[in-house]
Amino acid sequence: MPETPNDGLGQPTVCRGVRGATTVEANTKEAILKATRQLLALIIRRNGIESKDIASAIFTVTRDLNAEFPALAARQMGWLDVPLLCGYEVEVPGSLMSCVRILLHWNTNRSQNEIHHVYIHDAIALRPDLSKLPPVDWKELEEWIAVQMSPRESK
Repeated sequence: MPETPNDGLGQPTVCRGVRGATTVEANTKEAILKATRQLLALIIRRNGIESKDIASAIFTVTRDLNAEFPALAARQMGWLDVPLLCGYEVEVPGSLMSCVRILLHWNTNRSQNEIHHVYIHDAIALRPDLSKLPPVDWKELEEWIAVQMSPRESK
């Protein structure tokens, strides 16, 4: 039986799911990408995730959002080698609309209870139990995102 990879300190590396959701102000390319970038940035920063450790990512949108693929936001942030997939969320009557959800598959040595899931804006209603975030400085977050989107050679 093959050995489980580890982090060099004897901690096993396993694949964990990291979830998040946000809502989008309008069905436009710009609004979908901005909301997705913000959510992805918060997930990355809250968990200390590096793209080299992401096995894959799934992005879903509600059916009212079709102006852009939300996975493009990850590509814009430099995730060029990460397998990404977009799809529609199951449409349940009365469910939250204008919503982008992300499920990252992250190779990490953290236990499941050490993972920080991120729900922001109106998507807090989906998982209020997981929505206790420290205050977000949205201006600083946008500046961080801009650095991630800059050409690789300037990083």
